[in-house]
Order: sequence, then C-alpha cells, then structure tokens
Amino acid sequence: MTLSISNARGISWMIWTIASIFYAYQYVLRVMPNIMLGDIMQKFHIDAAMFGQFSGVYYIGYSLMHLPLGIMLDRYGPRKVQTLSIILTVIGLSPLIFANHWVYPIIGRFLIGLGSSAAILGLFKIIRMTFQEEKFPRMLSFSVMIGLIGAIYGGGPVNYMRETLGYEVVLYVFALGGILLALATYWIIPNIKTTSSGAVMSDIKEVLRNKKVLWICLSAGLMVGPLEGFGDVWGTVFLKQFCGLEATTAASIPSMIFIGMCFGSPILNLIAEKTSNYLLTIIGAGLVMACGFALLLAYPMTPSLAGLNFGIIGICCAYQILAIYKASTYVREETAGLTTAIANMIIMVFGYVFHTIIGSLINAMGGPTTSDALFYGVAIIPIALCIGSSGFILLFIQERKTKLPAPQ
Repeated sequence: MTLSISNARGISWMIWTIASIFYAYQYVLRVMPNIMLGDIMQKFHIDAAMFGQFSGVYYIGYSLMHLPLGIMLDRYGPRKVQTLSIILTVIGLSPLIFANHWVYPIIGRFLIGLGSSAAILGLFKIIRMTFQEEKFPRMLSFSVMIGLIGAIYGGGPVNYMRETLGYEVVLYVFALGGILLALATYWIIPNIKTTSSGAVMSDIKEVLRNKKVLWICLSAGLMVGPLEGFGDVWGTVFLKQFCGLEATTAASIPSMIFIGMCFGSPILNLIAEKTSNYLLTIIGAGLVMACGFALLLAYPMTPSLAGLNFGIIGICCAYQILAIYKASTYVREETAGLTTAIANMIIMVFGYVFHTIIGSLINAMGGPTTSDALFYGVAIIPIALCIGSSGFILLFIQERKTKLPAPQ
C-alpha cells in the first residue's frame, strides 16, 4: 500500500536514501571479517575453524529474524524496527573492541546478523510505502546497487584504513557511524505502520510444505559459496597465500564479485526473459561459477585475470534473485511475498554452512597460512555449485516432462 507520504517527493527520497544507506552499512559489516581475519585470530587466539564459526553465525541470526521482522514491520512500522536494528548491529561490533573472551564476539556477530536482516526487509516495506507499486523493481535495484557498493568498500578502502589506523580504530569509526545512522533513521522515517492480515502461521506452513519451493531453496543455497563463503571472508587470505598477491591487492580483488553482481541482476533477468526460461539461466550461472572456481584452483591467477574471473562470477551470483522469484511462482499469489522472505531466509542459512565447512577443512589441513589447506577449503565451493546446479537440472527435466503432450 502506498501511503500519503508518497505525495511529498523530497521526503520519499530521503526515507528511501536512509534505508538504502543502512543496507550498505550492514553489507560492510558483513564482509569486514574478510579484512580483519588476521587481527581477530591473533587477538582472541583462535584457529580457522573457530573463525569460520564466527563468520558463519551472522547468517544464523540473519535468517532467524526474517519472519519475526516481517511481522514487526507491519505491527510497529519501519521507524522503530529499523532504528533498533541499527543499534543492534552497533552492539554486535562492541565485543571485537572491548571483549577478551571469544564467546562475546560470537554473540556479537549473531547480533549483527539479527540487526542486518531488517535492512532488506525494511527496504521492501519502505519502497512500497513511499513510491508507487510500478516503481518498486527500479527502486529496489538502485538500493541493491548501493548495498553492493558498501560491500565493495568493505574491501580495499577498509583494509587501507586498518593498515593505517589499526583495526580497532576502524571498528570505532563504524560503531560511531552506526549510532549516527540510527539517529538519522529515527528522525527521518515517519512513525507510520500498517496492519497485517490473514492467517500468518497457516500461510507459512503452506509454503514450507511446498516441495518445489524447498527444492529450489536447497539447490540455490548450495550455490551461495562464491558470495557468502569466498567473497565475504575467505577470498582475501586465499589470494594472499595461494596466489601470492600483495595484501592490499588481495583485499581489493574479491570486491569484483560484488561489482559483477551489480550488473548481474539486469543481465541475468534479461537472459531469462529472452529465453523464457529462468531455470536454464540459473543452471548456466551455476556451471559458469563452478568453472570459474575450478580455474582459480587449477591456476594461481594474476591480479587482472583474477579480477576478470571474479567479475564474471559476480554476474552469475545474481542467480539468487531469479531463484527466489522462481520459488514464488509455485505458490498462490497471496503468499508470493511470504515465499520470497522464506526463500531468502533458507538460502542465507547456507552462508553459515559454507563458513563452518570451509573453516573446519582449512583448520584440519594446516590452517590459513598453508596453501594446501586453503585449496581444500575453497574446493568445497565448486563441488557444491555442481550439486546445486544438478538440483535445478532435475527440476528443469521434471517441468519439461509435465509440459510434454501425452502419447497417443
């Protein structure tokens, strides 16, 4: 529903801008462990497996809050929910600065995940509140681009700040920035709420009992490794140790995955529309990513070649948008919105799975300072990509069979 606030053009843009900045802010916090891996491991005396748990618990918090936040946004409005969520991410940062025991950063990372979940859900709500429905896809794509810019600047520039000022100063800067963002959010976003209707629990059960929706979510989840495993955390250390790249260069190049994804959404969507087949487009994206990682593991790349490879992989990472949309086509129109939230929630859980498995493999094979250990840890990504792509291939074959005319 578009509210009367949409008549005030300037206010609408201010509200959308502040929500998009939060989306970018949480993206920086999401990829920050990629840059601070060595500092965090040294301060808390942990190994790669424990660091993998730390990185992955973000996705547990992120996923768990999807459905509760959707209900809270309807009941209390985005002003209160967004403000409290930003404060939650700031609280989550504080253990990395002040704590000495490892359990507190784990809890803090979980809180960052909880708060970050409101960024994308709040954007869905705010765009529909402040703009006409036909502008929703365009405004959401702009917001995603802003968020991915945040991910990009969670790479090289943040690493430069860390080397120049120290990682704790960087954390202080982002904590202060979060406090200012929370105040701006509370001041700019009006206190408007809508009332949700319908039997929420019955709709949730209906979606979770849909076998095709679950199959898509599980298959798509197996394909998130390039973005939520490699790009978020393990990319920088892999490029430093396995490819022998200089630290600043190694921190910057994984950002090409996010740059590629900026362009991937319209590109893959155009391909899917022109071919009239979303499943084939997703399958192609998965196989291209698998080939890109196989090439990365087989040949230590130069910076330019690695950047090109990650850019292509980033374009293919936009398959998630197509997969979530495809899942929504298997349900009633009334539950399509709920299905997208549940699909995104399930897919994001796999971020924790990848971080845990990669970290455990690296630790078991000798730690993140060993090239062979990093090889075996990252190798799980192309394997999972092939399995996930196979899941979509089976679904494609099944749909083709149901569309074929019955034999005479």
